[in-house]
Amino acid sequence: MAAPAKVFYGTGRRKSSSARVFLKLGTGKVTINGRKPEEYLHHDFSRVAFFRPLEVTNNKGKIDARITVKGGGETGQSEAMSLGIARALVAMDATLRDALKEPGLLTRDPRMVERKKYGLRGARRRGQYSKR
Repeated sequence: MAAPAKVFYGTGRRKSSSARVFLKLGTGKVTINGRKPEEYLHHDFSRVAFFRPLEVTNNKGKIDARITVKGGGETGQSEAMSLGIARALVAMDATLRDALKEPGLLTRDPRMVERKKYGLRGARRRGQYSKR
């Protein structure tokens, strides 16, 4: 019996989205929450951001990916998946680190939504000012 393929893991987060990425050598089969990327990601920008780490390292079509993602919207999820894929690729082959670091694919974007404050209508929005 053949030994099972080694699976590499990476976590990606962006805004309120969180993605768990499992990579193994294969034929390029990718599933996101059990669906194909074309079904799950509707915008072209999201698909480009999602596949970028695989294209930069010339691994598109060579690696199988199983991804579970939750929270946030499509853009945040696609960027979280991109970071997760990049981290899993580095876990798979440490020599890819420089190729992924130069375009900024290993950088976690720390920006988050600012919380709403009491006495205001939003994070910073106030009621209309009236002199009298």
